[in-house]
Amino acid sequence: MLRPFLLEEPGTVAEASALLARYEDAVRVYAGGTELLLAMKEGFLRYERLINIKRIPGLDGVTRDEGRRLLRIGPLTTHRALSRAPIVRERLPELAEVEDHVGNIRVRTVGTLGGNLCFAEPHADPGTFLLLCDAEVVLSRAAGQRTLPLQRFVTGPYETALEPDEVLTEIRVPLLPPNSAIAYRKFGFLERPSIGVGVAL
Repeated sequence: MLRPFLLEEPGTVAEASALLARYEDAVRVYAGGTELLLAMKEGFLRYERLINIKRIPGLDGVTRDEGRRLLRIGPLTTHRALSRAPIVRERLPELAEVEDHVGNIRVRTVGTLGGNLCFAEPHADPGTFLLLCDAEVVLSRAAGQRTLPLQRFVTGPYETALEPDEVLTEIRVPLLPPNSAIAYRKFGFLERPSIGVGVAL
């Protein structure tokens, strides 16, 4: 049973950061909510408040930065939108393929890449694939922002390097250099655990 909670809807990252700082362990950022709400419903997690960041501009979509040869992905970009984005299919089709196999159609339509990374579920495919790409994340708060390699952001199962008042605001994925290749394969079973294997050359 899902316990009642208050929903905060800030309009800026600074406002979201202030709410996180104020309520500390009693609050969590809400994006797609596919994993978070299920964990709360099952009683694994309890929060008095959720911070819905969907009204904050600039946290959705994919753009290409040719100068730095990377894709900039907003954390609110859903798995389905990412798998169908022309720029992703053109410049990093392997990522589109991975995103196209996340969960079921409901999860892909509602779940976000940022939420997936912040939940740090050890069996999640997007994070494993992005580690192959040497992806980085941008973490923002009212006082400023910092950039971390994804391998330092995820510190363990369901654990990240997010500070209590930080919000994930961007994922940066380097494009593959010439004469290189990347592959990822998931070996699924009827029940977890499953195995994901990736290679970048």
